Amino acid sequence: KASRGTVERRVMAARLKRCVVRRRDGPEQHGVAASCLRELRDKACGVLAIDKAREPITLVLAEDGTIVDDEDYFLCLPSNTKFVALAKDEKWSSKSLDSRTSWLSESVDEVDSAAEKWKQLARQLKGDLSNIILMSDKDLQVLIDVPCSDLAEELAQSETKIQVLQDTLQQVLDRREEERQSRQLLELYLEALKTEDSILSRVADPEAAPRKEMDVVDTGTSSTDTSATTALSDQVLAALKEKLAPELCLDSQDLELVLKEDAAALASALGWDKQRAGALQEACEQELSKRLKQVQTLHSLRSTSKGKKTLPWGDWPSAKRKK
Repeated sequence: KASRGTVERRVMAARLKRCVVRRRDGPEQHGVAASCLRELRDKACGVLAIDKAREPITLVLAEDGTIVDDEDYFLCLPSNTKFVALAKDEKWSSKSLDSRTSWLSESVDEVDSAAEKWKQLARQLKGDLSNIILMSDKDLQVLIDVPCSDLAEELAQSETKIQVLQDTLQQVLDRREEERQSRQLLELYLEALKTEDSILSRVADPEAAPRKEMDVVDTGTSSTDTSATTALSDQVLAALKEKLAPELCLDSQDLELVLKEDAAALASALGWDKQRAGALQEACEQELSKRLKQVQTLHSLRSTSKGKKTLPWGDWPSAKRKK
């Protein structure tokens, strides 16, 4: 028979929850076991060597920054949940969201062969299906074109589930194309209204026409000036010039690069005026923000779902691929 002390230790161990803690800016992670939030805070301060003067600490979920200050909520979290310990006056700042799209390149090796591109993209989906939101049209098409059996083997899923996944990827592409067409129709409609207003104003005031033409001045911007150096690849610059609503075609890493460019340099590289380049950067910022909010929402929903550590492969709705 086990001694009373052994029984008590076993009961105590059963109540302990395994957790992983780290500092906001520190890569090192520490595993601790705690039965309540207070115990987790105390142990986190110890293993992370947080100075007493910087207490009390705040514990947040590492994946989305949710503050964990409710005991019942803590007890509902699964084992091995990752926490970030914030000292006094510190604010949560996830590395993945600070660099905005750096998670797309995490654990992705450089590949020379185009044939290996789909495997690189598949590893991103295997880590987190929400990366679909952050991919470019070209990347989505690559995954759609992969033979179902090959993708199923790479992702360790059944061919039925992979077919549903590829149908979903096609739906994402279709929605983006519909949005581009809607924007094009809207732009054509607004341009028609502008032209109609111009014609009506000239009919109403014939003398205003010459003055309006005289008001056109050289802004000093040449469409042939493409000597500016940018960090953007030729492929990205071509998409920005040629694609309608290019922010919908690019992946989130390229959107971030466009935002980091100086507006004047971007305008010069594209042969546009600064106003048009600024409008492009604003559209890219809005698209990137929308994608990141979608990803963060998915992560938040996942963290609050009991017993669900990854996006449920089996819960994807079946859909027929649009031709």
